[in-house]
Amino acid sequence: MAYPMPLFYQEQDTVTRDLEYLQEMYPTEAKKYQKVIGEILDRLDYEGSMIYDEYPDKWQIYRLTRVVVDRLKQDGNAGQTRQEQDRITEFVQVLLCGEIYKKRHMNQNGILKF
Repeated sequence: MAYPMPLFYQEQDTVTRDLEYLQEMYPTEAKKYQKVIGEILDRLDYEGSMIYDEYPDKWQIYRLTRVVVDRLKQDGNAGQTRQEQDRITEFVQVLLCGEIYKKRHMNQNGILKF
């Protein structure tokens, strides 16, 4: 292959489109949670942030999950019963880890890199 770089970016673009397409199929509640998570992670998107640590601290992830859940409670999007709140907390943590992964693997051009 004489020019391998264009194929590399084409493959990266396909991955990005695929991820965005699949995220569009999230249920409505998940999209609301993802929006709040994105806003919070945008504030943590700086060099040296814990989201870019080689091995992010488990307790920092839990703390960040609590911040998101507290924000959801303020907006009235958290569950009413203790069981619903626990389920939402777990769901938020999964979405949070996915969004952190996505931020960690984005470059300046907005292309996912693996």
